[in-house]
Amino acid sequence: MATQDLVLADFEATVGKEGITLVDFWAEWCGPCKSFGPIFEKVSEDHPNLRFAKVDTEAEQELASMAGITSIPTLMVFRDGILLFNQAGALPAPALEELVGKVKELDMAEVRAEIEKQQSEALSED
Repeated sequence: MATQDLVLADFEATVGKEGITLVDFWAEWCGPCKSFGPIFEKVSEDHPNLRFAKVDTEAEQELASMAGITSIPTLMVFRDGILLFNQAGALPAPALEELVGKVKELDMAEVRAEIEKQQSEALSED
């Protein structure tokens, strides 16, 4: 199995690591989660150099609340500790593969510069 279970105590350290981390927020009773689970697992096996993690929202209610999860499944994608994607709904395999490709292609120096620009603009508005 190429995915890991993620709990509150490990969340920040895991998503904050260098590299790409995909996090699937799910629950056992959720039909769309059950259809997305095998897709997430298969893509994780195709990309062993990335981290794929799953958060059981029933067992980790505090983490789900802190992450602002209001609908499941929800997929979050982090790269070098920066949240790049946050969307509810089950993605089909081709869309998940496309998302992984786009995240890999990002110039993180540009992403950081854009974040700094937005933060400085927000501060100057205060």
